[in-house]
Parts: sequence; C-alpha cells; structure tokens
Amino acid sequence: MKFKTRSLLWGSALLMALAAPAQAQKVLKVGIGLSEDHPQGVSVKKFAELLAQKSGGKLTARLYASGTLGNDVSMISALRGGTQEMVVPDSSTLAAIVKDFGLLNLPLTIQNEQEADALLDGPFGKKLLDQLPDKGLIGLAFWENGFRHLTNSRKPITKAEDFAGLKVRVIQNPLFIETFSALGANATPMPFTELYSAMEQKAVDGQENPTATILASKFYEVQKHMVTSRHIYSVWVLLLSKKTWDGFSADEKKAVMDAAREATLFERKTIRDFSQTALGELKKQGMQVTELPAAEQAKMSEKLKPVVAKFSKDFGEASAKEMFAELERLRAKK
Repeated sequence: MKFKTRSLLWGSALLMALAAPAQAQKVLKVGIGLSEDHPQGVSVKKFAELLAQKSGGKLTARLYASGTLGNDVSMISALRGGTQEMVVPDSSTLAAIVKDFGLLNLPLTIQNEQEADALLDGPFGKKLLDQLPDKGLIGLAFWENGFRHLTNSRKPITKAEDFAGLKVRVIQNPLFIETFSALGANATPMPFTELYSAMEQKAVDGQENPTATILASKFYEVQKHMVTSRHIYSVWVLLLSKKTWDGFSADEKKAVMDAAREATLFERKTIRDFSQTALGELKKQGMQVTELPAAEQAKMSEKLKPVVAKFSKDFGEASAKEMFAELERLRAKK
C-alpha cells in the first residue's frame, strides 16, 4: 500500500514537472490570409523559431494561415480587443486606424526595394509605428509584399489604355478603388479569401498582387495574362496586440523585438529570392507575361496624379510632404 501511494505521488510529481513548461510557455497566435508555404508564412515560422530561442522557450508563435482566423480587418480588430496576439496585414488596412499608413500605397511613388527599406526603417517608418500603441496595436516591423502587378483572364495589357473596362478585384481600401477607377477599370473590392473563387467563376476579370502571391496562390489556374505594371509598392506590418505586449516582462519584450528584427531580414531576402524565380515559374504554368514599357508607365502616372494629390491630402499633407522629401533625399544620395 505504501509502495502504491509512493508511486502515485511520484507519478503526480512527474506529470506536474512535464506540464509546468507547457503552462509557462506563452503561445502567440499569428494569423495571415496567405498560405503557409508563401514567403510570408515561412517567415512567420522563422519568427516563431527565433522567438523561442531568444526567450529561452518562454514564448513561441503559432501560424494560422489561409484566413483561418479571419481577414486582415477582422484580425486587426481581434488584436485590439485582445482575443488574438498577432497578424501580418497589408499596411493599407491600417489606414482606417492611422491615416498616415495610407501614404505607403500611393501609386507609382516608391521606385525600388532598397528605397523602400530605407524609408520604412528610417524616421518616417518609425513615425508610423509610433502611432499604433494608442490604437491598441504594437508595430514590430515592416515586411515586404512587393510591387503589385495586374493579372486578368481577358486580354494582354501592353499600354495604359488597356486597363479600361476590366473588372479588377482590389483591396477594400478607397485608394486602391480610385487608383483603378482612374485607369478606367471597374474596381471591385473584396476580401482576399474570396478572390480565387471569384476569378474562377468569372465574377471578376482579374486582380493585382505581387508575383510571389500570384504564384503561391495559384492564380495561374484561373488567369491567363499578367503585366508587370509595378503600379503600387505593397508592404505588410508585423503587428502585436498591445494587451499582449503589456503582459510581457522586459526580457520578453526584448526577445520579441530581437526576433522581429532578425525575422524581418529573413522575410525580405526570402520574398525577394522567391519573386525572382516566380515570373519564370508563372510562364511555365502558362501565363502570358508582358512588361509595361516606361512610356506607358509614364502615361499611367499622368492619369494617377489626381489620385496621388487627393489621397496625399486625405492621409495628411504634412506627412505626405515628409515622405516625399525623404524619398528625394534618398534618391539624391545615389
């Protein structure tokens, strides 16, 4: 009887010892709309790995891909309410909360990836992130989505006028809607999670996204034509709930920031490497890819000047001037 009692006590102690680390570990739910094998998903997994290392196993992150936890707008709301820990949304969805974020998507404004990194990692990017805590969010870093290109199932795009008449799915954001309306397209906002089936059923003619997303989402199965229009530079924001952040110790906050910094370098390299090979792969899958000539991009720029002027004012003229001045400074350094 004594042996049996002692065995039960030992067994209970062992179970408690095994359970303790699991109970002590904080798991952060990270939601994304894209698939887990997309560079964004791969980078979230890298962040989780780095977070576990830097926190000594106290913190880790778990990826929920393909819109499992909702779309960007609903997941941001969940972060602000404290029911979800992390999300990696397009910066455009934050414009409804902090107007300045909308400036990053002004069409034909950012010219290349190096310029984007310098802008976002510099004072202007910090100014944007510093406005988020008052809204219940912590901005850890900017991740690259890339230059957005148009695909469609109807016709090749070889000049600025060819956008006219196409029914194009866009992000649920007024800037994107008016950008494509100014080009003569029928801009149709809808969540990303509904896009593939909408194209498959011909509810829309096409969509606009970076090459990595076009390939990873297998849009080549329902889209025939693609033009490298580079009309908007698109960036994600690695977001954390402020309610979650406030519950961290100083050491945990440092682990989160350090992991985010390293994961950002990994993400940018990963998506750029992937994007370099994506065009060739899309062609192999049967997509007809055309490049929009510089003269036609210049025509697009003229058509979009009223859009840039309007939304620079809407998002904040002072911040717009600051951003354009920083871009000019960066270009002058070349």
